[in-house]
Amino acid sequence: MENDTSFKNIIFSIVLLAILPSCGSSKRAVSHSTDVKQITDYAQSFINTPYRYGGTTRRGMDCSGLIYQSFLKYGKEIPRTTKQLSGYGQKIKLKNTQIGDLLFFKTSKKWGGINHVGLVTNIDGKYIEFIHSTTSRGVIVSKINEKYWAQAYKFARRIL
Repeated sequence: MENDTSFKNIIFSIVLLAILPSCGSSKRAVSHSTDVKQITDYAQSFINTPYRYGGTTRRGMDCSGLIYQSFLKYGKEIPRTTKQLSGYGQKIKLKNTQIGDLLFFKTSKKWGGINHVGLVTNIDGKYIEFIHSTTSRGVIVSKINEKYWAQAYKFARRIL
């Protein structure tokens, strides 16, 4: 009888050890989605913050300052400037974007290249919403299909 119980304990232990590694990988997936939700929720807490070039606080922030602070709040240190961010992470197609990805824009002919960045906060069918800080309205949420943003859009990157 005692041998039967020991045998069952050994089998139980083997099964448990076989299951544990898969639990670890699913935990990372949950952690990733939790991180994305926390980051995008925190970014949205800055809505209506005024624009300030180089700013990273509620008193004022620029587009890359918003992205930088939102990721930093949850321990994800990323480059600070739009130019640096534009080469960071994995380039992806717009149709493959997910919440938490970054969208890059060229909004001025004066500037030589990419000069604006936004964080994807919602995807509803063909509508991709992103949060960003604009010089005219501060931190707002826009849609990529709005004429101005659709024309200025250049590419997307995944950094998580």
